[in-house]
Amino acid sequence: MTYVLRIWYMLALVLVCPNTAEDFQWIKNNTGSFYYGTFPTGFLWGVGSSAYQTEGAWDKDGKGPSIWDAFTHKKGKVFRNETADSACDGYYKVKDDIQLLKELKVNHYLLSISWPRIMPTGIKAEQVNEKGIQFYNDTINSLLENSIIPIVSLYHWDLPQVLKEKYGGWQNISIINYFNDYANLCFEKFGDHVKHWITFSDPWAVAEKGYETGEHAPGLKLGGCGAYKAAHHIIKTHAKVWHSYNHTWHSEQQGMVGISLTSGWGEPIDFHLGWFANPIYKGDYPEVMKNYVGRKSAQQGQGTSRLPTFSVQEKSYIKGTSDFLGIGHFTTRYVIQKSLPSLHVSSYDTDSDLAELVDPKWPAPGSEWLYSAPWGFRGLLNFIKTQYGNPLIYVTENGVSEKVQCTQLCDEWRIEYLKGYINEILKAINDGVNVKGYTAWSLLDKFEWNKGFSERFGFYHIDFKNKNKPRYPKASVEYYKKIISANGFPNPREVESWYQKAMDTCSITNQLLAADPLITHMEMATEIVVATVFTLCILISAVLLMFVLRNHS
Repeated sequence: MTYVLRIWYMLALVLVCPNTAEDFQWIKNNTGSFYYGTFPTGFLWGVGSSAYQTEGAWDKDGKGPSIWDAFTHKKGKVFRNETADSACDGYYKVKDDIQLLKELKVNHYLLSISWPRIMPTGIKAEQVNEKGIQFYNDTINSLLENSIIPIVSLYHWDLPQVLKEKYGGWQNISIINYFNDYANLCFEKFGDHVKHWITFSDPWAVAEKGYETGEHAPGLKLGGCGAYKAAHHIIKTHAKVWHSYNHTWHSEQQGMVGISLTSGWGEPIDFHLGWFANPIYKGDYPEVMKNYVGRKSAQQGQGTSRLPTFSVQEKSYIKGTSDFLGIGHFTTRYVIQKSLPSLHVSSYDTDSDLAELVDPKWPAPGSEWLYSAPWGFRGLLNFIKTQYGNPLIYVTENGVSEKVQCTQLCDEWRIEYLKGYINEILKAINDGVNVKGYTAWSLLDKFEWNKGFSERFGFYHIDFKNKNKPRYPKASVEYYKKIISANGFPNPREVESWYQKAMDTCSITNQLLAADPLITHMEMATEIVVATVFTLCILISAVLLMFVLRNHS
């Protein structure tokens, strides 16, 4: 979940005014005010996770290696050289984790499928892993049996390592067809039960972190071209998969295919959302992006722009390929225009000529990039409404982390974050934004990419030092349950009571957690004692047997 805001698209603020509902007008100029009210009937509440961050079992039951397996197994790539080889042991704890979802009372669960778990090399013609397919079938069926809607992402960053080694991953255009084969296999095997598909989760991070800075797998630093080329292929792949589903599967399965784009809000100028959203909704990259990258490329002595171009046919093919827009959002920045020197070394990072600032008063409880500024979410959602024709939106990721220094179950900062950000969604809906569901991030504490296990986004704490990986609810579990049950924030008195109830619950859980190390120690001691006694019994029996045999002879 590492995230650094990058600004793209418009160089002027475009905001829409709230609608004319009388009970809402008083709030429109006050970003700090709280709006009491409920969400529309049928609004979906959920929580999410991803395969690589939670499943573990990295080489079990026929799974092939992913680029993240290869990346984390190299020293110096991840904080404390941690890996997700076992992660949360989610592969073995599906039933346990579904019980947590039931406890939360969510309507839906957003999960991702590991491409190398069902296609070990990433190439359908070479191998399909039936055990992997069975695992996801069982997971999806278990969710439905418990009245939980599965929302499934086809790609949350775990590219099969073979495709990176053979073809260079997202740098190679051939990957479009390999991914389309994989997507169609998923539609074939799971499409009868899955009605909400996401092609890519946060493709910005895939392109920029994987092929520009090298902070994420596959760890490549390809100057100012790598991120643009990867993004170009991802956009084309998304469009091909959408057309495949629409042509082959939609009439029978009646599902939807969208993409999940993670974006911050840049105040008072816009953000990088348009890099991916503009081609999908308008057919091409934003004009300002084309102009800036083209100008910087020329200044650096390059004959053509480092930003690839779409043909006329491709623009038409890509435009309109999203049944819904998934939005991940975590933070906001103040952004100013800043003329950066035309370096001979090309860089995506400097192409936009923008600098970012934060207000030191904004809370920042965990990740160094994540400052809490809820009002930015409303600005982002209204921008999408204006720029992209008010599409159907599902919030696919929203949450806050904590730095792990000691176990923190009474996560009042997460409660405040959720309360503020969810309330801004409610305001945006009153503005007329077409938001139909919310996914909190995330169900569990999990592996946070190059940050390892040092940052925690979960509603449930996991003791990763315990071989059983037990889950413990944080205070935010109780608070989020109240929001779901009330479908929003009905009145001040009721909402205020939720906080105390959540704190009381976490105090009890803290006592249980404090007792667990002692219980675990006793269990370990018992195992040692039993093993020792068993060994002594065998030795004594052997001595007695030798004694009997000697006397007999």
